[in-house]
Amino acid sequence: MSTNYSVSSVMDELLKSGPEIAFPAAGSFVEGTVISIEKNKVLVDLGGTSMGIITGQEAHDSAGTVKTLGAGDTVSAYVLEEENDDGLVVLSLRKASQQKTWEKFVQAYEDDEAITVHTSEANKGGLLLNIDGIKGFIPVSQLAPLHYPRVDGADAAQILVRLNKLVGIPLLVKILNLDREGGKLILSEKAAERAQRDVAMGKLEVGEKVKGKISGVVKFGIFVTFEGLEGLVHISEIAWGHVKDPNDYGKLGDEVDILVIGKENDKISLSMKRLVPDPWIEATKKYKVGASIEGEVNRVTPFGAFVKLDEEINGLIHISEISDDENVDPSSVLSVGEKVTAKIIAIDADEHRVGLSLKALNAPAKKKAKKKDEVAEEEVVEEEESKEEEAD
Repeated sequence: MSTNYSVSSVMDELLKSGPEIAFPAAGSFVEGTVISIEKNKVLVDLGGTSMGIITGQEAHDSAGTVKTLGAGDTVSAYVLEEENDDGLVVLSLRKASQQKTWEKFVQAYEDDEAITVHTSEANKGGLLLNIDGIKGFIPVSQLAPLHYPRVDGADAAQILVRLNKLVGIPLLVKILNLDREGGKLILSEKAAERAQRDVAMGKLEVGEKVKGKISGVVKFGIFVTFEGLEGLVHISEIAWGHVKDPNDYGKLGDEVDILVIGKENDKISLSMKRLVPDPWIEATKKYKVGASIEGEVNRVTPFGAFVKLDEEINGLIHISEISDDENVDPSSVLSVGEKVTAKIIAIDADEHRVGLSLKALNAPAKKKAKKKDEVAEEEVVEEEESKEEEAD
């Protein structure tokens, strides 16, 4: 007696005895083989069980993978939909790339490792980047010294100009904060350099001469970066003479030789003038107290006038040495650019001061005139006394 099997029962038996077929689920990652590429449409074979399709922006990732794909290539994709109206699994290369990028960021954050990024935009608050839809931000305060936009008066327009120059260049950063749900990162270039800075700071010695690069010029001095560090050349340490504008002594990016004159915590004090001979030492030999000297008035203040004696030496005519009038206004007697002759009344090389006097220079003439008047008066008295004696 023969046994009859229905078609449905045969299929059921085959399905039970065969391997379990796994269909891609939304939100999962799959690997497949590219079958064909047509413009922004990629067909993918998912192991013979189903067919996947990648279209539009989902075919593009940060590396531009779709441009390099060819038939037969293996791809990793993210499942957006299990099946569309055509019975195809909807896939995304962009989403898969974003996931891999995010995992890279998470790993770097957990391991406290530095990564290299390229920013795409700048605003007055800092630099922005967008990698596979993941947004990152580097605040101005987290930029390394070389890139920090030091601008007088915190001019927002000038800060933006400086920041725009950093767009597109590679920056080594660390992740300070990571918001997975929002897909956002806060990054720091300064933190990435901190370890290098700590080592360099430990090796730095006061009195050491180093070569650096100007990273900022402001009203009160010049900032210089060197060996991963940054220090300030205060306006008083730029040159031996009076410095009116630090911009006259260098611009952003210039290489300069500097001397380390102090370090305290994270602050480094530098000097440019101490690398050249102190002209005031020579001044003690060249100028003598009591001598008369000619110079040009280059600054008038309420307390007196400064006179340029040579390129590096200025002398001060204090208000008390201008005239006998204690309430005299220096600007009513002296003006910038005027040539004057004054008497040297004091030299202090240690304090870098030369005291000058107009009053002292005029004193001998007054004294001589006074003496002449006294002699004339004595002659008159003698003459009158003589007349009186003759009358007697």
